[in-house]
Amino acid sequence: MSELLVETKGAVRTLILNRPAKLNAFTASLHAELRTALASAMQDDAVKTIVLTGSGRAFSSGQDLTEELPRDAQGGIDLGPALERDYNPLIKQVVTATKPIIAALNGPAVGAAMNIALACDIVLASRSATLQEAFARIALIPDAGGTWLLPRMIGPKRALALMLTAEPVPAEEALRLGLVYKVYEDASFADDVAAFAARLALGPGLAFRLMREAVYASAGNDLDAQLDLEAVLQQKAGASRDFAEGVAAFLEKRAPRFEGR
Repeated sequence: MSELLVETKGAVRTLILNRPAKLNAFTASLHAELRTALASAMQDDAVKTIVLTGSGRAFSSGQDLTEELPRDAQGGIDLGPALERDYNPLIKQVVTATKPIIAALNGPAVGAAMNIALACDIVLASRSATLQEAFARIALIPDAGGTWLLPRMIGPKRALALMLTAEPVPAEEALRLGLVYKVYEDASFADDVAAFAARLALGPGLAFRLMREAVYASAGNDLDAQLDLEAVLQQKAGASRDFAEGVAAFLEKRAPRFEGR
């Protein structure tokens, strides 16, 4: 059975981590499948929005610690190459994506899985979901971009507290902290996510891509540089067919029909 299920409904491509017996823990093979599926979704013009979720009762428990640990030439444990091979490319792929990616937390998102979720554009959570920087429990530091993402989202002090204590954060608390955008009831979660993703897929794809570019560039820009970038990107958005359609739809008091260009 594939470790990743791929489902397409309309303009929404859903990628389902499919190792429920292992709480969808990540393996090298699952990483490879996920990167391939993300690349395929980006290249498919019919796909407007991607959803990443898990099968069973968890989003993901993070790295599968039952996999044989990587070792260096002297036989010592060496986790660096595995990060460079699997997690780092995945996080870069998610952050530089050209289409919106929704993380749908159907259950716990632990360790690296929490950080993969935070790298997505929007995080939706079921009420029973939790997020946990569990690394301290096995004497590791947060990876998969966690030390870059989390401090920027909630500040360094609070981020360190979550990392040092390794305490799970319930969905409602994650919503309050701004780690989660919406919380849905468990019983309706799949339907609510599908409806949310379908609405997002109707949006202006080009503008979405430019928004992502601007937001991620802001981390390294001062105000002047960001204002200059906004002018450049707004020029591109203003010259698009979607902008013309948006204005026409506004004047005609109807819903816009965006093409993503």
